[in-house]
Amino acid sequence: MADLYEYSTPELVRLLGVRFKEYRMRCNLTQKEVAELTGLGLTTIHKFENGTAGNLSLATFLLLLKVVGQIDAINDVLPELPPSPYLMRRDEKKAQRIRHTKQYK
Repeated sequence: MADLYEYSTPELVRLLGVRFKEYRMRCNLTQKEVAELTGLGLTTIHKFENGTAGNLSLATFLLLLKVVGQIDAINDVLPELPPSPYLMRRDEKKAQRIRHTKQYK
């Protein structure tokens, strides 16, 4: 696969749909079975796999990952990071948000 930064978001969704179809078929599942297992509509699955969905919610995508046994792939997408000394406050508590101080001229 080429550099993913070159693709638009709809193109990436289309590529994921094509890849999902391959996973579904290797799991020996029909689109109807995926719909029944996830509670999604058959049309949603069909459009996703054929690249006409345009967009897909994260929650829907997670359901689809679960049904083909790939939910653990989330750890590859956003792996857990080690603690950052930069985000530790003086009182040893982890910062909850980043604030930039205003500099007045």
